[in-house]
Amino acid sequence: MRIFRHHMDIPSGLHGGVVALGNFDGFHRGHQAVIAAAAEEARLLQAPLWVFTTEPHPRSFFRPDAPEFRLTPFRAKMHCLEIFGVENSLVLNFDAELANKLAQDFVMEVLVEGMGIRHAVCGYDYRFGKGRGGGVDVLRWMGEMEHFGVTVVAPVAENGDRVANVYSSSAIRRALEEGDVRGATQALGHWWFIDGHVLEGDKRGRTIGFPTLNLSMQGYLLPRFGVYAVRVRIPDGAGGFMVRDGVANIGRRPTFNKEDVTLEVHIFDFSGDLYGQVVSVELVDFIRPEQKFAGLEALKAHILADAAEARRRLADPALRRDLFRLPRLRGLGSAA
Repeated sequence: MRIFRHHMDIPSGLHGGVVALGNFDGFHRGHQAVIAAAAEEARLLQAPLWVFTTEPHPRSFFRPDAPEFRLTPFRAKMHCLEIFGVENSLVLNFDAELANKLAQDFVMEVLVEGMGIRHAVCGYDYRFGKGRGGGVDVLRWMGEMEHFGVTVVAPVAENGDRVANVYSSSAIRRALEEGDVRGATQALGHWWFIDGHVLEGDKRGRTIGFPTLNLSMQGYLLPRFGVYAVRVRIPDGAGGFMVRDGVANIGRRPTFNKEDVTLEVHIFDFSGDLYGQVVSVELVDFIRPEQKFAGLEALKAHILADAAEARRRLADPALRRDLFRLPRLRGLGSAA
């Protein structure tokens, strides 16, 4: 996927495209519907497909000291878009200048003059411009004035058109914070994952027969602390990847009086060295809350039980990995 960082850097050959507008945090089923609608319009117009977003998230800009809340940091979001089949993405820096740009000026400077769009697609609740002053009504009016089409995608819900079940990033955040991994996965349409470089840990797990991979949770929403059944996407040594089952703990490790939040993953039946490499950890199911144990022997006994429970859940046909993998836009091959 080609990522452009300024609207005036777009090659002329990519002007006249169809753009999907949004932040796409979590890349849930509603976001997928917006981009799929844009892709279909691009196919009909035989035009380039674009996704427009900003980095950082506006909420992070206005509230820099607030706890992390994003479901998908920038790298993870771009990975989702690429798997989905998006070829071009315009990512503008959300700074004071962009925050203070009037909605009409954003449309003229970025969408019309910079991208030369022929069509824009957004969700029903899309807001943009200074003070979130622009919405679908402004976008439609500007489209009529500047001769580009506008498609507004209606709410996408799990059970028909029931508003209470509309897929939203906020609802998914709440589900993860409550440990409702299955509910979050259903709304996302794919497994929620954490990716990052494998860090050097204290190697305590090796002493009790459960070596772990350690990943930072920086940049991610913190789900409910506890133990999870997981699947881990790791390098296969030949330029590809393989997916292995495992059990993980997310939290502060109270047994050892730690304060920092980490993700520790034990991969079943695996003994390779992955330090420094990038892996992705998919949360499949929540097993139990994090708790403090009296010592290593008590901890080991619970890890044995957790591992057995994780294996049992990962074998559940209802939790097969292929049921919730990111789809790929029609006609563009299969998902990774």
